[in-house]
Amino acid sequence: MNNPHQNARTTRLGRAEMIRRILEDDQPVREVARGFGISERTARKWLARYRAEGASGLDNRSSCPKAIANRTAEYWIGVIEMLRREYRLTAEEIAGKLNLARSTVAAWLTRRGLGRLAALEPKEPPRRYQRERPGELIHLDIKKLARFERVGHRITGDRRNPSAGAGYDCFHVAIDDATRLAYVEVLPDETRRSTTAFLVRALRWFRERGIRVERVMTDNGSGYVARLFRKALRMLGIRHIRTRPYTPKTNGKAERFIQTLLREWAYAISFSSSQARAADLSRWLTWYNQQRPHGSLHRRTPAQALAGTT
Repeated sequence: MNNPHQNARTTRLGRAEMIRRILEDDQPVREVARGFGISERTARKWLARYRAEGASGLDNRSSCPKAIANRTAEYWIGVIEMLRREYRLTAEEIAGKLNLARSTVAAWLTRRGLGRLAALEPKEPPRRYQRERPGELIHLDIKKLARFERVGHRITGDRRNPSAGAGYDCFHVAIDDATRLAYVEVLPDETRRSTTAFLVRALRWFRERGIRVERVMTDNGSGYVARLFRKALRMLGIRHIRTRPYTPKTNGKAERFIQTLLREWAYAISFSSSQARAADLSRWLTWYNQQRPHGSLHRRTPAQALAGTT
């Protein structure tokens, strides 16, 4: 015999026993409900379900509503996406046209990854180029690094007691587009005289390695646009190519070399001072040119690329 106090709210058998007592034993609904520990209203609900659906009406049902009043229909979501993609309308403009809440439109645009206008444009494939001949194009650039008299915070993590007022070293960089062969000097400034003198020494260094420079690419720094620098190139018969303003990726090979210089040398070694750092540059540069393989060179070193070996 079933327990008369069995929980009718969670057990199907309990609800069936409750209905049997009401219908077959003709017991009052209020007394049966009290015996099962539920309200009379709940008991009458299960009784109505049993009369309408039979035994299946006593099964548990999901508490989720069959329809949500404020759920945006799939049709409207498609319209929102179409207006965004084809007409570049803002969330506010779309909401006004469709008589929807702006927050609803904005939420759906975000869910579909269309919150920013940049997402509507296909990503431009990376445009990579590489000259075929050594010397066909040389990239020049300058990186300023602070001078210091003790190991810096990038190594120790301690920003106390900085080398205040020590000034900057200017790393002048020249890198061959075809072979990635690099030449670097540490100079006290980036004036027109320094950049022009570095250009002459760099051209001489490349010539000693059998590379005759045809073109030089620089940004629009004051030293590179100076009359002295341009005159030197003109006298040497070398074409000067300047990057467009605010587009440093045009001179990307020099930028990437500088990143390598910083990551694998300047910030990777705990130099005792900037003088020690400058003294170690030639050692690292020899390693870079002769021993460090490059993915863009099919894992060859710049020296191997220059020699045409694998």
